[in-house]
Amino acid sequence: MTAVTTTPKAPAYDERLTAPRLWWGIAFLFGLSMAAIFLPFGIIPALTALVAGTGLAGFYVSSQGSMRIRVVAGLLVAGEARIPLSALGEPEVLAGEEARAWRTYKANMRAFMVMRSYIVTAVRVEVVDPDDPTPYVYLSTRSPDELAEAIRSSR
Repeated sequence: MTAVTTTPKAPAYDERLTAPRLWWGIAFLFGLSMAAIFLPFGIIPALTALVAGTGLAGFYVSSQGSMRIRVVAGLLVAGEARIPLSALGEPEVLAGEEARAWRTYKANMRAFMVMRSYIVTAVRVEVVDPDDPTPYVYLSTRSPDELAEAIRSSR
């Protein structure tokens, strides 16, 4: 008798929106500046300020890189949102000025948006479900063509 193992379907697309490496350097420099401010009070307060400042800035940078976008099992998963692919229309790849326009003056207040300022490309997908007031989904992504293709092929 052979054992059959079942595994969950592998994601058609999986991306973690991580903060740029430069931001981690800036977090450390913030900690150094805090240490320099507290240095006149002694070495122990300066070291405490270095650890606290770097930790605080690192926590902020880490929070900016905690978003994941996945297409798996008929769903578009962006952070805590789980959107059925059947409720979505045709994905549109956005780059440069067009992506900026949809993040700013073309943006709809009711849209679901996952924006990261350090990512200049995106995918916009209209929501075709008549019961959903959300007009579209805007997702910042470093691989817009792959995400759009994963949405198309997973329906």
